Amino acid sequence: MTRIVLACMLALKCLSVSADVLLIEEIRQAEHMELPKNAQSKAEVKARYGAPVKIIAAVGDPPISSWKYANFTVYFEHERVLFSVLHAGAVIEK
Repeated sequence: MTRIVLACMLALKCLSVSADVLLIEEIRQAEHMELPKNAQSKAEVKARYGAPVKIIAAVGDPPISSWKYANFTVYFEHERVLFSVLHAGAVIEK
């Protein structure tokens, strides 16, 4: 019985390490992608990346809006980029 439990624990540990390696590789690839930079205007983002797939209207004060593209989302405060976020799994094809 103890051997079965140990074997299961070892198998789970190996799966965890594999997931960590994939995440690290995804982060390394993401660093080489050119995403919209902080403080760029909406016009600059649209000129560089084209029209977004979906536009989410501004909410809150200050107004925060977002544009969704196929692989990433851009968040804006007023007319300027706050930050860009890759969608989960957007870098490495699974």
